Formats: sequence, C-alpha cells, structure tokens
Amino acid sequence: MSDWIVRLIEQSGYLGVGFLMFLETVFPPIPSEIIMSIAGVTAARGSLSLGWVIASGTAGAMLGNIFWYLAARALGIVRLQPIIHRWGRWLGISWSEVKRGEKWFAAHGTAFVLIGRLIPTVRSLVSVPAGLLKMRFRSFVIASTIGTAGWTTLIALAGYKLGENFDVDALLGPMSNAVLASLVLLYLYRVWTHRDVDPDS
Repeated sequence: MSDWIVRLIEQSGYLGVGFLMFLETVFPPIPSEIIMSIAGVTAARGSLSLGWVIASGTAGAMLGNIFWYLAARALGIVRLQPIIHRWGRWLGISWSEVKRGEKWFAAHGTAFVLIGRLIPTVRSLVSVPAGLLKMRFRSFVIASTIGTAGWTTLIALAGYKLGENFDVDALLGPMSNAVLASLVLLYLYRVWTHRDVDPDS
C-alpha cells in the first residue's frame, strides 16, 4: 500500500498529502499513520517543508471530518430511531443508550472529539456522533482541528526524525491493529449483551 502513497506524495507534494488525508478520513482503511509518516520522511529528505506537510495533512483530514459531520447532522438522530429499534442488536446500541449519550455528549462532547482525534482508527469515526447529536459546529471544528493537528504533527515528526530508517508498518501497524481488534471484541460483546429497555420500543 505504501508504494502508491509514496508516488503520489512525490508527484503532487502538499496537495497529494492533503488529498490522501481527506481520503483517509472518508475511507478509514487508508491509514493516516502511513500517509503522514511517509510525508515526514519526504520532508526529512528536503523535498517538502515539514510545517507545510503538517498543515496540508491537517487541512485534508479536516475536510473529511467536516464532510462526515455535515452528513450525520443532516441525517439526525430522529431518523435513526426506527433503525435502532429494529437493528439495535447488530448496531451494538439501544435507543435508551442513545438518549443517555445525547445528554453526556452535551456536557463532554468537546473533550470527546479532541481526544478521539488522537486515537488510531477511532479518530476517523468521531465526526458521526458529533453530527448526529448536533454538536455546535464551531466547537466541533475547533476541537477537531486541535486534535487532528496534534495527530498529524506526531506522526509526521516521527517520520521526519527517523527518516529512511522508519519502518512504518512494523512500528505503527501493530498499534492500529490492536485498537481495531479491541473495537471488534467490544462490538461482539455489545451484540451478545444487547438489551433494548426503551419503553417506547
């Protein structure tokens, strides 16, 4: 996977970095760890500026974040109610939990979005609950930008400092795989223990 990422960054520079990070946010299986670390390695070789690599990566990811936020906000929680009542077990959630989550998100949503942007795999999904629960757009953008900039900076700096000796797949791959495996296990647990106690169901 990394070969075509390298080629695109070499050929398109900052636009390539931004485009790849946009794709990564919209289609999470494309790993930001590899994109930004390769961009950092490229900057270490002198082909790109590290600051502009971080800025373009953050901008591209934020476009994807805003896309999912607006899509989820347009859908809205109310339209999900019949879907959750019918398919809640397989979605891993009940309507009563949605209502509790709505109250919790009103109080802690900003921190959730900011910290969520720093967690591999999860970071690409944070926009959906923020949009569904109608988090204030300004708060969403500020928290997302801070968290996304922190993530892109961390990974780009790792690539920049380690340069050509940076084995992206060997170092960051296991971390992403561990988070993904944890999410799969959590999902299976939620399916197994699902209870829809909403009296309106």
